[in-house]
Amino acid sequence: MSTSSNGFSATVTRRTLLSVCTAAGLGQTLFPGALLALASPHAAASARQQGAQEQDLHGWPAITPAMIDAAANIAAVHVTDEQKQMMLDGLVNQRNNALRVRELHLANGVAPVAMTNPIPAGTTPPPMEQEQPLHLGPAPSIAKIAAQVKTTGDIADEAWAFATVRELGVALRQKKVTSVGLTKMYLARLRRYDPLLKFVITYTDERALKQATQADRELASGHDRGPLHGIPWGAKDLLAVKGYPTTWGAAGFEHQQIDEDAEVVKRLDAAGAVLVAKMTLGALAQGDLWFGGRTRNPWNPHQGSSGSSAGSASATAAGCVGFAIGTETLGSISSPSTRCGATGLRPSFGRVPRTGAMALSWSMDKIGPITRSVEDCTMVLHAISGPDGQDLSVHSGAFNADLAVDVRKLRVGYLKSAFDTPTLQPLPTDELAKLTDEERTKREAEHKAQFERRLYDAKYDAATLDRLRAMGITLTPCEMPDFHFSALLSILSSEAAAAFDDLTLSGRDALLTGQKPFDWPNQFRTARFTPAVDYIQAQRARTLAMAQMHELFAKFDVIVSPTGGTQLTATNLCGQPAVIVPNGIRGDDAPPPPSTEDGSLMNVGGPGTPVSITFLAPLYEEGKACALANVYQRKAGFMDLHPRLP
Repeated sequence: MSTSSNGFSATVTRRTLLSVCTAAGLGQTLFPGALLALASPHAAASARQQGAQEQDLHGWPAITPAMIDAAANIAAVHVTDEQKQMMLDGLVNQRNNALRVRELHLANGVAPVAMTNPIPAGTTPPPMEQEQPLHLGPAPSIAKIAAQVKTTGDIADEAWAFATVRELGVALRQKKVTSVGLTKMYLARLRRYDPLLKFVITYTDERALKQATQADRELASGHDRGPLHGIPWGAKDLLAVKGYPTTWGAAGFEHQQIDEDAEVVKRLDAAGAVLVAKMTLGALAQGDLWFGGRTRNPWNPHQGSSGSSAGSASATAAGCVGFAIGTETLGSISSPSTRCGATGLRPSFGRVPRTGAMALSWSMDKIGPITRSVEDCTMVLHAISGPDGQDLSVHSGAFNADLAVDVRKLRVGYLKSAFDTPTLQPLPTDELAKLTDEERTKREAEHKAQFERRLYDAKYDAATLDRLRAMGITLTPCEMPDFHFSALLSILSSEAAAAFDDLTLSGRDALLTGQKPFDWPNQFRTARFTPAVDYIQAQRARTLAMAQMHELFAKFDVIVSPTGGTQLTATNLCGQPAVIVPNGIRGDDAPPPPSTEDGSLMNVGGPGTPVSITFLAPLYEEGKACALANVYQRKAGFMDLHPRLP
């Protein structure tokens, strides 16, 4: 290295220039001469000193090579001693920049600049259709329900409690009931069964009765807003409703008020629907445990309802609302709909605007209906879908479903290996070798019991294929792409940790009810150690996953699948829609759940509890899945089964 006449090095590396400049907080805004002057050894030392002083001001200890070693082990990278020394200045600056961003106190609703587009590059997006009236088929007869009515007055008879939205709409227009009467009936049922099922966070009586009165007045004058007009519904309490708390189900947020209505709430208001309550969700959209307890399964109140759309599914299945709105990031409509025996529709990513809804994962969150029939799901999705100009992820194509289509003409696939009869696989010998004889015997018994539960439930899945073939549906076997979808779930945990970073940093995560390793507080802390590079790499791998999923779905209009398994992770990551339909009730001969302890997470399944089946569709083609699922649901006959509540 040569030296100039002023004693400075004549050659300065780009790394030195950048590290000095960033440490001084100057970026690349200076002229080259000034940059060179700053890059002198004296200036470099001064800049590093300034960085060190900045560290002290924030109260964090100096970064050392030992810290880099520890972090490198977490990130699974090798760093030499020389490289560690080179990294020190940059890491100080990186930490200080992160602290500066942290000081902005970003609100939960502030989305990242980059938005997810699940349509792979080089493929033709769905056509931009104009919105058309729904094709629902003939109106249902309500004679059977009307014949069960025993009381009259300003509160509707509870014979209407389990009616579908379509049936309630017919009853309203035939003046068999009023919206006020239905609203009072559902509010009364919510209050009666909430102590048992714990599905309500906030009642909205005043708002509801005002809306119902207006609905009755409009319907009487001939002003009909459509099939949801006058129908009482419940909102998962991550949807903002002006004038009422929006708690996100989380301790520490019990009194949070958001001074706006979520876009979905606005659209249902415009459709004439009547909001009667804000329903429970597991804290910050995880599970069924919230600050008031655990929401329960109406088929077996000793079990949780699953989640996170816990109250929405439980209340709908229990006949306590006409329909409800849930959300799904990774199973939060599918799982509680299955557990509670409700019908759920998880739309394509980008179908429904999330404006005014709590964000968990900006690239995965979806809003959809939970109802008592596929037809009801279709009507609700039609009312809430489409762009709002705020949520930039929303696809501009209209949702135009035709439930009268001849489903025998649809190209229907089924995930063959998921329907194959399960076989009992031996436990790994290395796992058994670590156990005592007593532990080994217990582990083998648990393994066998788990297999017997899977084997029992498999017959319901197999019966689905038999029913579809009897309906004249040609089924083509297919398989999911050979891709490690679960390896991409760091995307969800990283985005969720970012969405609630203030909670982690402030220590208020200790207020949340769930504090187990799988609960959000621990997951958020763990996600803090996910390198940004790995998050981006996972998103890049997701691009490949989306392309492979698109290739699979290009061959079919609908794919039939068991509700859980690999498809649940894959379709949530890649954006495909799903319709979840009740598919039977386990008999008295069903194997018992792993635990019968009240409220235990292992108290799942067992005699008298529902099972489900799922109909998947290509991106933005929910209508085809709805059409097939609707016909299947009516042929199978499980829609008329309801829990027996005291």
